[in-house]
Amino acid sequence: MTPSSAPFWPKGVPRTLSLPQVPLTHYVQVAAERYPNKPAVIFCGSTLTYAALLARVEALAGYLVQRLGVQRGDRVLLMSQNCPQYVAAYYGIMRAGAVVVPVNAMCTQSEIRYYLQDSGARVAMVAQELLPQVMPLLQALNADANADALQAVMVHAYSEGLPAQPASDEVTDVVLAPRRWPEAPGLHGLEDAIAQALPAPAEHPDFEDLCVLPYTSGTTGHPKGCMHTHATVLASNMSTQVWRRLHMDSVFLAVAPLFHMLGMQGGLNVPITLGATVVMLPRWHAAAAARLIESHRVSTWSAPPAMLIDFFANPAAAQCDLSSLSALSGGGAAMPETVANLLQERFGIAYNEAYGMTETASFLMCNPPARGKRQCLGVITSGVDARIVDPETLRELPVGEVGELVTRGAQLMRGYWQNEQANQAAFFELDGQTFFRTGDLASVDEEGYFFMRDRLKRMVNVSGFKVWPAEVENTLYEHPAVHEACIIAVPDTQRGENVMALLVLKPGSKGQVTEQDIIDWSRERMAVYKTPRIVRFMDVLPKSGTGKILWRQLQEQEHARLNTTFVKETP
Repeated sequence: MTPSSAPFWPKGVPRTLSLPQVPLTHYVQVAAERYPNKPAVIFCGSTLTYAALLARVEALAGYLVQRLGVQRGDRVLLMSQNCPQYVAAYYGIMRAGAVVVPVNAMCTQSEIRYYLQDSGARVAMVAQELLPQVMPLLQALNADANADALQAVMVHAYSEGLPAQPASDEVTDVVLAPRRWPEAPGLHGLEDAIAQALPAPAEHPDFEDLCVLPYTSGTTGHPKGCMHTHATVLASNMSTQVWRRLHMDSVFLAVAPLFHMLGMQGGLNVPITLGATVVMLPRWHAAAAARLIESHRVSTWSAPPAMLIDFFANPAAAQCDLSSLSALSGGGAAMPETVANLLQERFGIAYNEAYGMTETASFLMCNPPARGKRQCLGVITSGVDARIVDPETLRELPVGEVGELVTRGAQLMRGYWQNEQANQAAFFELDGQTFFRTGDLASVDEEGYFFMRDRLKRMVNVSGFKVWPAEVENTLYEHPAVHEACIIAVPDTQRGENVMALLVLKPGSKGQVTEQDIIDWSRERMAVYKTPRIVRFMDVLPKSGTGKILWRQLQEQEHARLNTTFVKETP
């Protein structure tokens, strides 16, 4: 379905956008020139102006190039909770002409090792509490004398730059911790690097250069890097701005993690591109978020439904003045009807549901602000083409029929990083154009609104984070007591879904290993959102005639056993 066929297109929104041919770093410089004293980031009582942000970005770029040998196109790993240092590092990497590899701060050492080796990153920028996961890799990889191994780590402490008495409900012990990493070969302080004020390269990157390589977990168990250029990220960014009528005086609340596309775009790229102000929280805290909305007159907030459900259930939401909040949006899961009604009736806020993927730099479909439908992905946005096709034949299906959602648009990634097999499976030709297979089963109604119906790919949606069962199963098979493993999704009122592990133990292990043992073991090897929250031992797992475990049958049986109804959700 093309934009011209959507009858309820928002007034004033162009069918196609005139997209800029400049890099993301251009906007940091322009904002500093236009609004040098304007707050770019407000964090735990500290304020970083646009002039100061530009100086930090330029200095970091200079250090990366002149001291650490980072060259154009190199990948640099970035891992931290939300903070001003993350913002400076993110744009500093790009200003050096390099590519950001954003990594979840919850990742374990083995997961970080994979991202480093797959991306080829030789430099990492991390927060100090994450250094224990990274230092062994720096030491081990350096010991191999491998020129492609991790060679340098830049470290920052959140407390550097905070006021003497930061707001108590915004900070944690981790945020308040003073600088305390040891002197070691390959370690560099981020603030020390900025203090050297080395000049950045004369040229900015090209708008078609790669700028960010976010990883999305794979159906085969190995995460895949999504190759995004400045152009693809800006296409999504600009479409969001126009669709939601955002501007330079919008005030954004950034709580969703910046490594995730929802947070990266809604709490970082969009506001910085506009020259707007970002009010940032290092970690989720409902009462602090309410106070910040009131005190800074926050107008725009992108968050997954699980976060909003927790927020509006907190007494602070009713006690604080939230009248400035005019744009509340998000995706990652369907907003429950009862919660959407509550927002509208009690707070006068209409939640604007949208749909996107890491592969599409987040923004792809969205409900028209003036005519949204509940539990709906929305309509296609500027310049996007989406179809419903038969997953087997790839032929387009008529209105109302369920099939695979496929799409194309300027925000679509350039492909998976060094993974031609995945590219061959994901892209195909239709009507002379290249489309991307989302793996989601959906339908489109006669008015052009798309609805999620099911998943073609196996996936668990934990608070908006995708968990691919194959990845978790592969890790579980490393446990000496596990003979067979099957990961399924089970409903959860807070998180949307939980990860459940159905296991067959090896002979002799029964009675020797408990369900909690498996959970504890998993937490040491996987990010916490991937770790099974529920484990059940079984004597046998049902299989097909070809020997494949019948995961869907097990999932349906478990839902029946729990006496729950499985709700299909957006990814």
